[in-house]
Amino acid sequence: MTTFTVNGRSHALALDPRTTLLDALRDHLNLTGTKKGCDHGQCGACTVLVNGVRVNSCLCLAAMHDGDEITTIEGLGSPDRLSALQAAFVEKDGYQCGYCTPGQIMSATALFEELKAGHPSYVSEGLDGATMSDAEIAERMSGNLCRCSAYPLIREAIAMAAEAEE
Repeated sequence: MTTFTVNGRSHALALDPRTTLLDALRDHLNLTGTKKGCDHGQCGACTVLVNGVRVNSCLCLAAMHDGDEITTIEGLGSPDRLSALQAAFVEKDGYQCGYCTPGQIMSATALFEELKAGHPSYVSEGLDGATMSDAEIAERMSGNLCRCSAYPLIREAIAMAAEAEE
């Protein structure tokens, strides 16, 4: 039995030990907002937060996360109460076909927390933290692919949401 909390609700699932976290979320909990893209950890469509850290759920076995806190796109907002990021993606048209959007938004949610914690990236000017810039956003979002090439709009939406949070 694997027990974890997803979007604030506790779940105990009897799963095949080979079940990925992605498949547990989609097939066993009916949380289909998290998308199955490449199934190899290369596209980011399956990004979720595990204990506040972004992970590619297609690469994780559900059993590895026994006792963990998992947040999916469904846990960030609802159609009548969008999160700041979700609203910014709508306003800036940062979603195009929409398939990668849940993973993009989950990754951007983690990006904000990384910046608040002062974690530098490859393009940060120093090791003592980073500031929100277009280059910083692009670097931190580089694990999330968009086949529609909406990257400029995605970065604009993230910057807009960051301003709204300040």
